[in-house]
Amino acid sequence: MTKPARGTEKLPDKLVDSFDRRINYMRISVTDRCNLRCRYCMPQQGLDLLSPDQVLHYEELLRIARLAVAGGITKVRITGGEPLVRKGLLEFVSSLSRIEGIHDLALTTNGLLLEKYARGLYEAGLRRVNVSLDTLKADRYARITRSDSLEKVMAGIGAARDEGLNPVKINMVVIRGLNHDEVVDFAALTRDEKLHVRFIEFMPLGEDEFWSREMYVPSDEVKALVEKSQKLVPAKSGGSGPAVMYRFPKGKGQIGFISPISNHFCRSCDRLRLTADGKLRTCLFSDTEIDLMTPIRNGITDEELFNLLHHGTKSKPRGHNMHADPGNTDRYMSQIGG
Repeated sequence: MTKPARGTEKLPDKLVDSFDRRINYMRISVTDRCNLRCRYCMPQQGLDLLSPDQVLHYEELLRIARLAVAGGITKVRITGGEPLVRKGLLEFVSSLSRIEGIHDLALTTNGLLLEKYARGLYEAGLRRVNVSLDTLKADRYARITRSDSLEKVMAGIGAARDEGLNPVKINMVVIRGLNHDEVVDFAALTRDEKLHVRFIEFMPLGEDEFWSREMYVPSDEVKALVEKSQKLVPAKSGGSGPAVMYRFPKGKGQIGFISPISNHFCRSCDRLRLTADGKLRTCLFSDTEIDLMTPIRNGITDEELFNLLHHGTKSKPRGHNMHADPGNTDRYMSQIGG
């Protein structure tokens, strides 16, 4: 384990927001680039990408992470874009894993490069991966992602399991008219394999015409679809995340439901998000951001930087109103960090 950054042992406060929620989870986006063009994540033509000098360097990310850990962060998730497309990621994972105080280090990926990097990720200290996968049908996968790569993703899931990145969690965004008829097939993956399948409500993010209320499927409806095949029983969550976990009575894996709109978990939200361009974002659905990159590159001290983290945490809203009035944020998911 590495020692905390110089001076962090003198920082006085833990990261607690104005509503007495203890913040212990940070999602760090390392890039806005992705090797897919999923319809609900970005437009077909792509987005204006950040230049290298507009993205936080690994050393800057590590500095923020060390200060955040000094403030009580114990869980870190690496996101993108697609994090595995950024060069040097394995070395970054290794450095993160050696920060004393990080007890849970994970990564979210679309799985295309997972077969190539699974062993390296494990050797670097990563222990868990979430794979975003919205269909098990090759033609539908091509339609959703604009890429004919389903076999690569399935190979990546297998490689992750073989290398010890267990349990692999599969995140499925349920969209009416697009993939909601596959809910039972996804749930069935947990019967004989130690996979966790999590069904996520379709969220309006980015100024995109793709989202509509008609396409939104609430978690209660998804759960009812699963239980048409077999009754579910409660299961241990396997963590402190937002998923409500179940399993089939004899199933080896687990099934989770994440309900940011129909049954939001704002009152227990414990997370901050750091975008690839150095913005601290305290709520996925809030456009309020605090710039960390500029002051870092202007020579801010550790104490001053920690105070920015502390100030940002205090600005975290009580909750969002997406359940009552879904609207679009000013950024797409790939720009915020999945």
